[in-house]
Amino acid sequence: MNTLSGLDIVSRSMPAGLRGKRAGILCHAASITADFKHITEVFGKGSGCHLSAIFGPQHGLHGQTQDNMIEWEGRTDEVLRIPVHSLYGEHRKPTPSMLNGLDALIIDLQDVGARLYTYIWTVKLCMEACAEAGIPVWILDRPNPIGRVQADGPVLKEEYFTFVGGASIPLCHRMTIGEMALWIRGKYIPRCDLHIVRAEGWKRNSLYRETGLPWVLPSPNMPTPETATVYPGTVLAEALNLSEGRGTVIPFELTGAPFINATSIYNDLNSKNIPGCRFRIHDFIPTFHKFAGHYCRGIQIHVTDASLFRPVATALHLFDSIIRTSPPDSLKFNPPPYEYEYRLMPFDILSGDSRMREVLENRLSVSEEISRWDASIEAFSAEFRQIALYSE
Repeated sequence: MNTLSGLDIVSRSMPAGLRGKRAGILCHAASITADFKHITEVFGKGSGCHLSAIFGPQHGLHGQTQDNMIEWEGRTDEVLRIPVHSLYGEHRKPTPSMLNGLDALIIDLQDVGARLYTYIWTVKLCMEACAEAGIPVWILDRPNPIGRVQADGPVLKEEYFTFVGGASIPLCHRMTIGEMALWIRGKYIPRCDLHIVRAEGWKRNSLYRETGLPWVLPSPNMPTPETATVYPGTVLAEALNLSEGRGTVIPFELTGAPFINATSIYNDLNSKNIPGCRFRIHDFIPTFHKFAGHYCRGIQIHVTDASLFRPVATALHLFDSIIRTSPPDSLKFNPPPYEYEYRLMPFDILSGDSRMREVLENRLSVSEEISRWDASIEAFSAEFRQIALYSE
């Protein structure tokens, strides 16, 4: 049986709680049915629900803005003649005027299984605004594309909450966006009137290629589900003077810089027998972003067994190898600002606390750092199992 997303479910039968309601929709390019119909078509004329406003997250309604911190502004939809509100511009939380006249806010966003992917934090801000306004929130759930990948990385500490992390969950967490919303309501916004339309035919230990659902880029540098598999780890390179492969056709699978010694890194990583993946030297010249037009020596990660692969642990080994094989002080941690945070170090808010950075800076034990995560991950996982919507 192929998987059905929450949008597929409501396109077949509109929930009674939405019939006749004036609804706003938070969506993006990937908000489509299995037969490629966009959510704005599903909730158009004849749906039984009156579409009154559209909201878009980071990267815009169509994934048109390439990089972080590139804001976009709202407009009026030329076809539907309703407002399109940006939640990655002047406002990241819906204002009362944006919500005025709505009976419900419907959310359909494709997440990628990494805590620092900003869509869920836009959802959290929407939940806060709707709770304040007394408006129900409906989430049309979708599979976590890397559900087979085990939970990994530090659990975010509350003092590091920002727009790239607003709940104490691991960096790689295995939840769907609907389950994350349930977690957020239980921990932080109990007044939110939350409804989840579950995906059907999906088990957590599957990968996106097995669902039968089409893949549409949820953000400009997430071209494939394979990108999503490595992303929770190599995305940390955004906070370093390394290229994370933006400006190539395989971002986040590639990591590199002009100053690294790819052969030494390759040999060092292979000697560690890191589970679930293989490494390969792959140099590149980014067409944009970091080192645009410059020759970068690089490493590509190939995931061979997603059930054994630990993306954050693997990235930590990679960064450690770069430090140990490069000229002294070559690898640097970028200073703030990053994603509307002007005080904390970007690497820290992405990883979850300052310890991983300190381990790298002081060349401490990588194995001990990885072991440090395990107890908090297990505590999180035990609590999460109490609200999980999907079986293994």
